Amino acid sequence: MKIGELARRTGLAPSRIRFYERIGLLKVVERHANGYRHYPDEAVLALQLIATAQRAGFSLEELRVLLPGDLTQWEHGSLLDTLRRKAEDIEVLQAQLAQSKAQLDELIVQIEGKPQDMSCAANARRVLAEMQMAKTEDAAPPVAVAKPRRGTARR
Repeated sequence: MKIGELARRTGLAPSRIRFYERIGLLKVVERHANGYRHYPDEAVLALQLIATAQRAGFSLEELRVLLPGDLTQWEHGSLLDTLRRKAEDIEVLQAQLAQSKAQLDELIVQIEGKPQDMSCAANARRVLAEMQMAKTEDAAPPVAVAKPRRGTARR
């Protein structure tokens, strides 16, 4: 099939298809004597896999490593390992996003708690000062309190 039909069947722009070919993700392309590209039916599957994997968070470099040259020759164990690692990466990202959201929610509460007689600028300074204090307290190492030794305390 020609690139126009492949684009219609996959929903991808021809320029995107040529890009995937140029960077080595789409390897099933044949060239005719007239220079036109000819794509076999498996190109549809390859492009759908690429698009789905990108939506799942895979980078183009990860896809280059993951996708076999021949889509009938998947390495089952390697594929599962890669998918599990990506799921773990997403879990880490979700935790980071949840922490960022909690910080933003706290900032919203602080800003909404502005006293009526305080200007917005003064409130911003107050909120920033409180955030800086909390940050300093979180970063400070625990202070060891020395206990007096027996018999050495002053009377």
